[in-house]
Amino acid sequence: MDQPWINHLPEQVPAEIDPSQYSSLVHMFEDSVAKYADQAAFINMGATMTYRKLEERSRAFAAYLQNDLHLNKGDRVAIMMPNLLQYPIALFGILRAGMVVVNVNPLYTPRELKHQLIDSGAKAIVVVSNFANTLEEVVDQTPVESVIITSLGDQLSAPKRTLVNFVVKYIKRLVPKYHLPHALSFRQSLSKGRRLQYIKADINGDDLAFLQYTGGTTGVSKGAMLSHKNVVSNVLQANGAYSPALNDGVEFVVTALPLYHIFALTVNCLLFLHKGSKNLLITNPRDIPAFVSELKKYPFTALTGVNTLFNALVNNEEFTQLDFSRLKFSIGGGMAVQRAVADKWQKITQTRLLEGYGLTEASPLVTCCPYNLDGYNGSIGFPAPSTFIQVRDDDGNVLAQGETGELFAKDRKLCKATGNVLKNHRKLSTKTDG
Repeated sequence: MDQPWINHLPEQVPAEIDPSQYSSLVHMFEDSVAKYADQAAFINMGATMTYRKLEERSRAFAAYLQNDLHLNKGDRVAIMMPNLLQYPIALFGILRAGMVVVNVNPLYTPRELKHQLIDSGAKAIVVVSNFANTLEEVVDQTPVESVIITSLGDQLSAPKRTLVNFVVKYIKRLVPKYHLPHALSFRQSLSKGRRLQYIKADINGDDLAFLQYTGGTTGVSKGAMLSHKNVVSNVLQANGAYSPALNDGVEFVVTALPLYHIFALTVNCLLFLHKGSKNLLITNPRDIPAFVSELKKYPFTALTGVNTLFNALVNNEEFTQLDFSRLKFSIGGGMAVQRAVADKWQKITQTRLLEGYGLTEASPLVTCCPYNLDGYNGSIGFPAPSTFIQVRDDDGNVLAQGETGELFAKDRKLCKATGNVLKNHRKLSTKTDG
C-alpha cells in the first residue's frame, strides 16, 4: 500500500508501533500505577487522587463487583456521570474485574438510556445522583440488576464533601427527586470492597473492554465493540505520534471533554495515564468563568477540546490573561477546527492548536497533525503510526492525490480492518497533498 506520508513524519515519530508490549489495558494500568505511585493522577474540585490511591480504590471497586454483586468476567457495567474522580475509579475497577465498560452520556433522555442499557445488556450501572431520576423512569424495563449511586462531592475530603453535596442538592437544586429504593452507595461499595478479595481476571487482548456507543450512524445509537487490544493499540499509536513532545511523569493535561466520549477517554484518560501525567478533570466545562478560574491554579502543559470550547475560551477576557508559558500544544477533535479559532488560539497562547480525526469504531484515532506543525493548515494530519489510509471513489477505486472521495482506514498488523467508510472532503496534509 502506498504511504506518501512516511517520509514527512517528524523525527522520532515511528511509522509503526508494537502493541504486544501490553497484553491488556489492565496490564498498561498496572504498569503506570507502579511507576508513578505517589504522583498525582487526577485532580477535581481541588481534590487530588494519586496513582496509588487510584490503584487502591479501583481494586476495591473491582472486588465489590466480583464478590458483593456476583458479576462475572464479560458482564457489562454502565457508567453514567460527568468528569469526577469517581469516573476513573469505576472505569479501572470494571476493567480490572474483567468486565466490559458501557459509557453513557448523562444527558441522555429516558428513551435513549433505555435503548443503550437493553442493547448492551448492562447488569449494573454507576450513576451520579443528578441524573438518577432519568434512570428511575426506565430501569425496570432493562436488564440492570444493580444501581450504584454517587454524589458529585463523594471523593472529596469529609468537610468539603458534605458542603458540596449539600449545596448541589439543596441550594442549587441540581438533584431532581428520584426513587430507587434498592440502589447502592458508591462510597459504601468502596468501603465494602476494601474488605473483600480482589481476584485478578484472566484478560487477553481479544477480550472486550468497551461497548462504546456512537451516534454517527443511521437509526439508533450502536455500540462499537472495542477489545483491549484495539484500545491499547490506539493509545500506543497516539503515544507514538505525540511522545516526542511529551515527557513521562511530568505533563499536566486539562480534561474538559467528558471522559465518557471516546476522544477524551483514549487521549486524556488512557494516554496521559500511560505517560504518568496529572489530569485536571473539569466537571462542567460549559461554565466558562469557573473553568478559567480552575485553569489559573495549575501549570498545565496540554489541553484538549472541541472547536466550540476553544472559541468560548479565546473570547473570554480572563482566559487571555492566563500564564501559557508551560503549554506545549492543544488538540482539537470531535468536529472540525475553524481557522479563525485556531489562529486566535495561537496568537493568545503562543502554541499550536492541532487537529486530529477519528471515530469511535476506530478506537478512535485515525489521523493527527504532527506535534511540530507551525500553525493551522486546514488538515487532519498524517495517519497515526501503523494506520493505513486510502481515498476511494464510490466504486471503491483508489483516487489520485488531491482528489475528493471517501476515506478508508485500517491497521495492517494490529487488528482487523475496521471496515468503516467515512465521508471526507478535506486534505490529509498540505505536505503530502494526499
